[in-house]
Amino acid sequence: MKQYEYVSVHTGKMFGAQSEEHRKIIDAYAAEGWRYVGFIPVTMSAYGLITNMDLVFERDA
Repeated sequence: MKQYEYVSVHTGKMFGAQSEEHRKIIDAYAAEGWRYVGFIPVTMSAYGLITNMDLVFERDA
């Protein structure tokens, strides 16, 4: 059986804005034995840019 963890990340509203937050989160979870499996867009701007997403991690329960 797998266990899943979802981590919310705010990506910002500005076009081309860069963030390192997601990399730090993925590295921290990997160090605890979690595997990054993907992301789910949670909210988007009127122009279709993702402003919030959930990073999805899994590990054996």
